[in-house]
Amino acid sequence: MSLSSDRATTEPLAALVAVFAVTLGVSLYAGVVDEAFGTLDNDRNIATPTADAVEQRLSSAGVVRPEEVNSALDAVPANYHGNATITATTGERWSSGREPPNSADTETRTVSVRVGAGAVRRGTLTVRVWR
Repeated sequence: MSLSSDRATTEPLAALVAVFAVTLGVSLYAGVVDEAFGTLDNDRNIATPTADAVEQRLSSAGVVRPEEVNSALDAVPANYHGNATITATTGERWSSGREPPNSADTETRTVSVRVGAGAVRRGTLTVRVWR
């Protein structure tokens, strides 16, 4: 018996099936990664995390200080524009930022608003973010 007959060989069909399986796997992986990262820029609502940051900058002990509304817009991400509006149930309203377009991402939440020395009323914080 010769040594060449003991060497391992691969059938051509098995090699083609293996190449097809690897190619299919890489294609599926690339499609999933593209889908996952492709939606981060276009479909993401940027207003929700921005509203969290704005509320943190405005709040002290869970009460929103309207006089801080101008500096709270520093929380708007780079390359975005923002508008923050606080409305108290007393009818008072504080706003900062440019007039938002209708297409702006919007987040509205109920907050406690300091309307005077020792006076806290319920109100809403509305944050709008757009490019």
